[in-house]
Amino acid sequence: MPAKKVVLELAGHDVAVSNPDKVFFPRAGYTKLDLVQYYVAVADGAIRGIDGRPMAMKRYVNGVEGEFFFQKRAPASRPDWIETVELSFPSGRTAEEVVVRNVAQLVWIVNLGCVDLNPHPVRADDLDHPDELRVDLDPMPGIEWPQVRDVALLCRETLADYGLQGWPKTSGSRGFHVYCRIDRRWTFPEVRRAAVALAREMERRAPGIATGKWWKEEREGVFVDYNQNAKDRTVASAYSVRPMPDARVSTPLRWDEVPGCEPEAFTIRTIPDRFSSMGDPFEAMDNDKGSLDALLALADEHEASGMGDAPWPPQYAKAPGEPPRVQPSRRRAGTVPPPAPGKQTGPTGRRRTTAPLIEIARAETQAEALEGLERWKTKNPDAATHLKPADIMVDAMRGRFTAWCRIRVNLRNVPTDLRPDQGPLESDYDPWAEYRQP
Repeated sequence: MPAKKVVLELAGHDVAVSNPDKVFFPRAGYTKLDLVQYYVAVADGAIRGIDGRPMAMKRYVNGVEGEFFFQKRAPASRPDWIETVELSFPSGRTAEEVVVRNVAQLVWIVNLGCVDLNPHPVRADDLDHPDELRVDLDPMPGIEWPQVRDVALLCRETLADYGLQGWPKTSGSRGFHVYCRIDRRWTFPEVRRAAVALAREMERRAPGIATGKWWKEEREGVFVDYNQNAKDRTVASAYSVRPMPDARVSTPLRWDEVPGCEPEAFTIRTIPDRFSSMGDPFEAMDNDKGSLDALLALADEHEASGMGDAPWPPQYAKAPGEPPRVQPSRRRAGTVPPPAPGKQTGPTGRRRTTAPLIEIARAETQAEALEGLERWKTKNPDAATHLKPADIMVDAMRGRFTAWCRIRVNLRNVPTDLRPDQGPLESDYDPWAEYRQP
């Protein structure tokens, strides 16, 4: 009979792991206990990435192929040795979030189904001043891993030119992260402003390879996501296991490893031995605090030349100097794209556009949406051959409690006589299907 509970003695506490034999990674066969044992094996490194930071809990209670949900508020029923701190959010709401400082607290949240760890870039003793500049490199569809590595190396060079030391790690997915420790004397808007300046400088140095443009229809190459430095944004931390079929790990690297690294090499099976033999490449990060003065001076230069603020995510209040939150292609002089059969809205909602957009898929997961895109390409090969990576827009959409995925295609590079009409969606997911008005 499968064990219902395993109790581990960690950091002076008894920590119960419920349903230890429950399979969390069906394709690789890893169980919840395998996940817990991984985090215990790399606890020093994993805790270093989240130590003293409030955390948003992203819970996969039925494993990585089941639905997940975000939980900002710490469970009301919790041991007295679980630390929390009250955060305020851009919406004006507040929440008591969990703060992890030792392996017992770490395993307690993993037992709740937290596969990856998502800390804020602040410490619990000062919630207004980040101690990290986070560079999130997000490749557009079709961009291969070697280009992501090249942009990571460009990021290192650019940061060094502005007096900052970058610390690299794989994201555990398709992208790459570079962290910089900074003095705690800048606010969230100031840190984000420095990140905007960095993104624009990287794009200037490598146009078409790296981009700081917010709107997907304008991006080419690898997006330097400056908005990950806005308040209330979290990023998977060092040694986080990602919800990928092979249980990949967001892995800290030495810079000399970056040119030849492959993300699939870093999993919960390989990282404990790596950690045991070579230690943590991020071990000295806290001793290397830098200054944002040079990047903020660059931001001043950009503004003096007419480059104002960059767009914020839609849930944030309008910022002074922010450009209109309207995609470049959406203009009143355009047309309203037709919706797919059976849908009330088209690929740009009800707004007008001058771009020839069609919607391909709405799916519960990105993998399902991408499968729908491949089916569409098979049905429309003449059009598909003309698409560039930036023409395929993969959007993470907010449902009631979870995210879902939408894929749109911009036919701007497809000759007019080869452009297919809007047809039925290849994947037709409705996140509101079971919703009932209270």
